[in-house]
Amino acid sequence: MTAFAPDSLVLNRKLPLWYQVSQSLRASILGRAPDASLRLPTEEQLAAHYGVSVLTMRQALKELEAEGLISRHRRRGTFIEPGARRSTPRRLLGSIDAIVAQQSGELTTILDHGEAKVPGELAEYFPDLAEVVTYKRLRRDGESGEPTNWAENAVRPEVAAGIDLADLERWPMTKVLRDAVGVRISRITDTVEARLADPETAELLQVPLLSPILHYTGVTYDEGGRVVDVARIRYRGDRFSFTVTVEAD
Repeated sequence: MTAFAPDSLVLNRKLPLWYQVSQSLRASILGRAPDASLRLPTEEQLAAHYGVSVLTMRQALKELEAEGLISRHRRRGTFIEPGARRSTPRRLLGSIDAIVAQQSGELTTILDHGEAKVPGELAEYFPDLAEVVTYKRLRRDGESGEPTNWAENAVRPEVAAGIDLADLERWPMTKVLRDAVGVRISRITDTVEARLADPETAELLQVPLLSPILHYTGVTYDEGGRVVDVARIRYRGDRFSFTVTVEAD
């Protein structure tokens, strides 16, 4: 059994440190290898890994415990819950790691990928391109196998050249772009709206035609201001909810 090792994190001083740490650790937990240890490092080791105080780390762990992802036992340590499921709405504060965390922890099947003409509705994001590389993926609940959402990504060809399909089956696109391809992401703009399931969505998600779904659009920019990826994700309306918290500076 391999040891559990959390991902690295570049802290943004404009957001609460405990929140950023909890979301990064959450993504690591949900995206861990199947044979990874369920035992987390100590509070002190985690605090040193993330470069924060033990009090900040404790608050981050408290958040994950409240969500049911971990359990803490006096004298024994902190453990990942093997049957943990995502049932608590996430608080989205604008962190890249929050986006990664939201998309982690599901079984992913790549349905299709390849070069395609830039869709008309995405032309504004890729004004300099005639073609993009598209990826279509179906995600299922890691425990029940039930389809939860399906995603379409349109990626710049020069960026897509560095994407390994095996990574996409294991990690969310945001994590692949940032950690595997090396894209320096400056920001992601998110739009979530209510829609009705079209025939393709109804078939893939196993829901009635015209039933309510949540339609997410995420536009990822590099530090040069270029759009490198546009994600369009259809979530089953009966499986997801979103809570947005706005905090004062």
